[in-house]
Amino acid sequence: MAYPFELPELGYNHDALEPHIDARTMEIHHGKHHAGYTNNLNAALASHSDLHAHSVEDLLADIDALPESIRGAVRNNAGGYANHALFWSIMTPGGAGNPSGDLSAAIDAAFGSLDDFKSKFQATAGGQFGSGWGWLSVDGHGSVRCFSTANQDSPLMRGMTPILGVDVWEHAYYLNYQNRRPDYLSAWWNVVNWDVVAQLYASTQG
Repeated sequence: MAYPFELPELGYNHDALEPHIDARTMEIHHGKHHAGYTNNLNAALASHSDLHAHSVEDLLADIDALPESIRGAVRNNAGGYANHALFWSIMTPGGAGNPSGDLSAAIDAAFGSLDDFKSKFQATAGGQFGSGWGWLSVDGHGSVRCFSTANQDSPLMRGMTPILGVDVWEHAYYLNYQNRRPDYLSAWWNVVNWDVVAQLYASTQG
């Protein structure tokens, strides 16, 4: 997908992830926040026709090559656009299983076990100061890495491919969880679609 970027569909109803993520949060998060990133990204790129053929992944992966006049706006809004598109895609009502096959093996190799990974992931995402994201990403060697980023920064800016991400901006959870970010992260595992995460992992393995 390239300019003009369009707000992707959720693929499920706003209330489909309840009780773990409430309908009102989903309505605001998708329909207001993600829509805002989409509109602002298009506005930043409108007068730069040489960038219109670039995918959002290309824009983020080569962020330092963009004109300085729009670099900040693209960093924030392309990041917000891409991060949220991934976020919606790796969630599903009722969740979907646990990692299996190659993804399970990669997680075990990197973290020891699925439970150890979840503990590290929650600590990493939960410990992100202020707004940001927690990630499971694939590095240039095909290994999985767990880390957080601030604001709407993307692992693509570090040369890595995100395959699992959780939004820890307050707009993602505050209506239901208030300041209890750890509770939100614990509940979030119930809606993770590991089938999609496995597909994303497989796509990085050549």
